[in-house]
Amino acid sequence: MATGYADVLRARHAMRLLAGTLVGRLPNATGPIAIALFVRAEGGSMALAGALSAGYGLATAFGQPMLGRLVDLFGQPRVMLPAAAASAAGAGTLALAGTGSLPLALGCVLVFGLFTPPLEGGLRALWPSVLRRQEQVHTAYALDAVAQEVMFAVGPLLVTLLVAGWSEAAALLVVNGLGLLGAVSVVLSPPSRRWRSAPRKPHWLGALRSPGLKVLLASFFFVGLALGTFALAAVSYADDRSDKLISTYLLAAQGTGALVGGISYGARGWPGSHEGRLRVLVGLFALGNLPLALVPGLPVMAVLGALSGLFLAPSLACAFVVVDRHAPSGTVTEAFSWLVTTFGVGAAAGTAAVGPVIEWGG
Repeated sequence: MATGYADVLRARHAMRLLAGTLVGRLPNATGPIAIALFVRAEGGSMALAGALSAGYGLATAFGQPMLGRLVDLFGQPRVMLPAAAASAAGAGTLALAGTGSLPLALGCVLVFGLFTPPLEGGLRALWPSVLRRQEQVHTAYALDAVAQEVMFAVGPLLVTLLVAGWSEAAALLVVNGLGLLGAVSVVLSPPSRRWRSAPRKPHWLGALRSPGLKVLLASFFFVGLALGTFALAAVSYADDRSDKLISTYLLAAQGTGALVGGISYGARGWPGSHEGRLRVLVGLFALGNLPLALVPGLPVMAVLGALSGLFLAPSLACAFVVVDRHAPSGTVTEAFSWLVTTFGVGAAAGTAAVGPVIEWGG
């Protein structure tokens, strides 16, 4: 009976952590598009929207591994709680002050991104201590990837509904208020308060002293590049058709494709090594993105958007396992946060490049 109660308790903790982390990551899922829509509503150009969205992405990319290393050293609540408050304050100030002062707007965006709490890395570091059995941990990684894609599908829809029913500034305020509540829920949970990192060997490179991890991170830069390019291109596609909701449809279609792929991947076991499987999945993800360059009408474009996301969640789920296998002892939160960083840098590069390209060539 004691064992059964312990299993139920662990399941409750796991669901609370997953739900809290998803809500806490809502600003991550919506940050670039929320900033782009806000800048456009303030009268800014697509180039400025892309630049500020890219600034947010770069700040997030820099902050995640640094905060992740601090979490490994000092625990989750001491680092994540003040970081979440600072990030929400940056987004709130941007929403209230607008883009009249570009230095202030840029500063707000940088604070918004830089102090984004490393909830993704923190959750993946918690799974082994909460679930205990390795097969359960692997299933949790797959569920995590699927749930993340649900949030990335629902998040932009929420932003667009808030914009349509209220304003772009309100969308920034509401989304980041919810994100702060989610982060608080995670860091006040018993597993988060009890968690301590494994012993670590001091090294200035931290998690990056692992050669295998560096190869993985380099490859996922290009996954982020594809996602960042598509996110801002979808806004421009919607502008051309004078309907802001279209960008949400396309991003939701990509998230739906990832959801289907993630559920299919997590529903069964797979033979072979995780590293070899990951190479195949990332290759298939790249092939799925190529037809987007055709830029057809909306129904076909939505189908292609779903196709582009089909292998995204499986790639992420497999990558989580590979990161866990290659991270040096005592650096697991930092290692997972570096994965977020490569996404952020790649996405920022995509959004920064796509804005001027759209204005120049369509």
